[in-house]
Amino acid sequence: MKILCFLALKSAWNRRSTLALMFLALTLSSVLLLALAHVRDAARTGFTGAVSGVDLVVGPRENPVSLVLYAIFHLGAARRNIAWESYEDIARRPEVAWSVPLALGDSHRGFPVLGTSADFFTHYRHGDRQPLRFAQGENLRGLFDAVIGAEVARALRYRHGERITLSHGDGRLPGLEHADKPFTVTGILAPTGAPVDRTVFVSLAAIEAIHLDWQGGRPMPGVTIPVDQVQKFDLKPKTLTAFLIGLKQRAAVFRLQREIDAQPGEALTAVPPGVALDELWQMLGAVDALLTGISWLTLGVCLAGAAAVTLAGQNERRREIAILRAAGAQRRHIAILLFLESGALALLSIASAFCLVRLAAFVLRAQAARWGLGPLSSGIPAAQWQLMAEMLGAMLCVTLSPLVRAYRQSLSDGLIPRL
Repeated sequence: MKILCFLALKSAWNRRSTLALMFLALTLSSVLLLALAHVRDAARTGFTGAVSGVDLVVGPRENPVSLVLYAIFHLGAARRNIAWESYEDIARRPEVAWSVPLALGDSHRGFPVLGTSADFFTHYRHGDRQPLRFAQGENLRGLFDAVIGAEVARALRYRHGERITLSHGDGRLPGLEHADKPFTVTGILAPTGAPVDRTVFVSLAAIEAIHLDWQGGRPMPGVTIPVDQVQKFDLKPKTLTAFLIGLKQRAAVFRLQREIDAQPGEALTAVPPGVALDELWQMLGAVDALLTGISWLTLGVCLAGAAAVTLAGQNERRREIAILRAAGAQRRHIAILLFLESGALALLSIASAFCLVRLAAFVLRAQAARWGLGPLSSGIPAAQWQLMAEMLGAMLCVTLSPLVRAYRQSLSDGLIPRL
């Protein structure tokens, strides 16, 4: 076996240029497949981890996936709000351990503004049920206090004590700033990789205060309520975008969901976030299958090229194998030699691709967290082991098949020159 390994190394060295090109093509195509698998797993982990402590998301009657996307991930917009009284009725139910109201609709320089209560920072969990931590400052206390996520602080270079101004809607249109009522950054959250990193948090009373002199999404002409006068008004919220619920016993999730969906009065939707995310993955299944098919097609093209290169160099291998046969090598020795060469090339290509993907994930971990992708797993998921095994099998089948003829050729065929 040592002699065969030595011969395989010498043969590979003599064909190093060709093998280097084959190795590069196979490695790059393998990187594409493994990177796609890693991004898919990281996206699932990141999305699931963003709602790890929430049992139900409740909002107006609409598609459950849309509700979770705008309430948790701040993607899209609510078509209507829900009454504050509906929130209070459900929050008082005996099976509810905690509830957190959410009010969306404003922004700050491209980042969503979330009106909520101080309980949000107590009950919200991310990742493996990790609580929120403050890198600087403290929770919401004053009327015009603001807490910002780690990505907001990084992108806008904000620090504790910064003065900021909110905008109505997405802030793209001029004249929709709440410039007369600035906020002070009193807290900056530690990075989480969840949507809270890209969010500005204010109190529900502050959302009411900045809209006292607004009507129909516009400032009221000739009406201005100064900051020192807003406390004289009733700042109790009238409507909410949605709210989060945590239950005393998770077994009551589906019973409470049915009761909220069927209750008389305001039409509401209650959805377990995990169920909505499963529906989202099913909706994206066709796109995922298409991307996976393209990746396998790319690998197939590279394998076809590798087979063509092997066939082109068949004459060189004919004489090499014939000389080995003349020196006493048996057919099984030739088979082992060819298998060692092809197997080593396939294994090195997959191992290199795996290392490149893991290295890229480690280097880009901060950027991946800003995209909402989960952290790099310390182990290798079973699905990736299966994928690498399938890739290895495909490479061995294609790279070995052109060599069957060289294995079966006669001794004289390799030694007698062709005229």
